[in-house]
Amino acid sequence: MGEEQVRVRVEALAPVYEAQAAAWAARLGLPLDGEAEFALQLGDDGLQLAELGPQAPGPVRVDFVEGATAHRRKFGGGSGQMIAKAVGVQSGIRPRVLDATAGLGRDAFVLATLGCELTLIERQPLVAALLEDGLARAAGDFEVGPIVARMRLLGGNAIERMKGWEGEAPQVIYLDPMFPHRDKSALVKKEMRLFRPLVGDDLDAPALLEAALALATHRVVVKRPRKAPIIEGPKPGYSLDGKSSRYDIYPLKKLQA
Repeated sequence: MGEEQVRVRVEALAPVYEAQAAAWAARLGLPLDGEAEFALQLGDDGLQLAELGPQAPGPVRVDFVEGATAHRRKFGGGSGQMIAKAVGVQSGIRPRVLDATAGLGRDAFVLATLGCELTLIERQPLVAALLEDGLARAAGDFEVGPIVARMRLLGGNAIERMKGWEGEAPQVIYLDPMFPHRDKSALVKKEMRLFRPLVGDDLDAPALLEAALALATHRVVVKRPRKAPIIEGPKPGYSLDGKSSRYDIYPLKKLQA
């Protein structure tokens, strides 16, 4: 299901944000009023996406400075984290990574915190808007600004972008296609409930993998729910298993310092 079946409007949460809200509405081709299931809201905390209705969960926004992301940055385990091992972070090695399914940017932010240069692609325009807003707000923070400076966001279709890539190719491409994730955390559940009607499942995961393998110079990493099948196509060289997730690694060339 794409966003054309789901009605979304843009709302300013205070009069001072009306001009900005109108600018986002024009850019995204969304109305500023009328019946809708979702609202992209602009307020003191930046841009957020909210499901409308009495039983709706709270809004979702991207915040790299406070909350869960800040906690993980400070106490998440540094380069010992499984995602760091999966993309090849080692002593003296900080690969250039393309996160082709960026979502809300959490995994990319972890890698940027560790010193990797990141390019992010997010094709769902509302999710990309939340991510752009989160990066812009974080840029002014004393501690987090230098981290998000290592993150460059691109919109559009990742498969087409990878096929038409210009400039230096990424050493590592990271994919986390939408899938019925088994993560039971309340945060992920809330986000899945919000985004699934807008994003749907990535039925083109095999094409994503194929494009990634053609572009990456050193490896492709695919994050999957732990018990999910591998993506159709070439078999991974090896996998790293965590509690709820698994990283399938397709090595192409050894990363060197």
